[in-house]
Amino acid sequence: MIGISKLYCGAVEASDALRYGRESGKLPSHLLQFSKDKKPVVVWNMTRRCNLKCVHCYAQAVDPNGKDEINTEQGKTIIKDLAEYGAPVMLFSGGEPLVREDLPDLAKYATEQGMRAVISTNGTLITKEKAAELKKIGLSYVGISLDGGEEIHDKFRQVPGAFKRAIRGIENCKAEGLKVGLRFTINKRNQTEIPKLFQLLRDLEVPRICFYHLVYSGRGSELIKEDLDHQETRAAVNLIMDETRRCYEDGLEKEVLTVDNHADGPLVYLRMLKEDPKRAEEIAQLLQFNEGNNSGRGIGCISWDGKVHADQFWRNHTFGNVLERPFSEIWDDPNIELLHKLKDKKQYVKGRCATCKYLGICGGNFRARAEAYYGDVWATDPACYLTDDEIRP
Repeated sequence: MIGISKLYCGAVEASDALRYGRESGKLPSHLLQFSKDKKPVVVWNMTRRCNLKCVHCYAQAVDPNGKDEINTEQGKTIIKDLAEYGAPVMLFSGGEPLVREDLPDLAKYATEQGMRAVISTNGTLITKEKAAELKKIGLSYVGISLDGGEEIHDKFRQVPGAFKRAIRGIENCKAEGLKVGLRFTINKRNQTEIPKLFQLLRDLEVPRICFYHLVYSGRGSELIKEDLDHQETRAAVNLIMDETRRCYEDGLEKEVLTVDNHADGPLVYLRMLKEDPKRAEEIAQLLQFNEGNNSGRGIGCISWDGKVHADQFWRNHTFGNVLERPFSEIWDDPNIELLHKLKDKKQYVKGRCATCKYLGICGGNFRARAEAYYGDVWATDPACYLTDDEIRP
């Protein structure tokens, strides 16, 4: 996760993170990426069920009717273990988490245990009543996915009217004072929609947006040929920086982040090196705090069936099951070889990653993408768009 607004527009200084000792339990949510202890933010895909049929769904969601493998009481046991372990955030995802009637109960339980509870949703099920319920339980954040304007979005979601219902969900959250933000996954089908997303950010008066790079997982594996090439990706990230700066110049201090391609960090640094060398030094320090990709260390995933993974996209490697053994025990088990290596993967990466001068601030980027493309966990991430000259020590 790269904070474009934090880095490029100077919304965060290194001293902001240092003020809290960079401990995840003390840091406010917008500074968590700079924590030094990297207690994992845990994504719980609490259901595989969903009311939409998104073409890029990493969870390969199924029909909304059915039964979930983990019940409410088992869910609370999982949450209690995570809270006692020190995980700062519980991210409820799916499928579509709101198809579970017990989501509010589980999210409330997480907040009662001292965790921050957030949800990742398609937004279509957030009625006025549901928004009021989510506000009452102390939910910290609602991330709602949009794939572009109405036509593009509904094509991705394969359900007519999905866009309008998502917009209503955003408005219902705002009416209740719930912090809500947008989520957008970039690919060839919607790369031209980026300016439209920034316009929606302005029009809807939403404070935050996350731009996700495509990860070759689930149905997203079928879109591998629709990922942007290196030049297109670089242009997209530069466009995101341009649009973010425009917002700040207009007095709109939006929080803008890119996710799942840590080459974005060095790109922000290289651009600022030309524009403002002094600020570039500050960016370099913040990127060192960030440490790049943290799959298996600063982020983890629990699937709908209890299986534990390094992140929500990388499901072909399972480290254990929370229905059999607590997450806290699994996560710190030195005998789970891959999980143990991911805690310090810089010494295992190969190819360009191994000799890259930005390895310390990128962390080797996405191992799931490297494995999907090359069949090798430690190979170079094929989505890295930095040139050989740029990464040469």
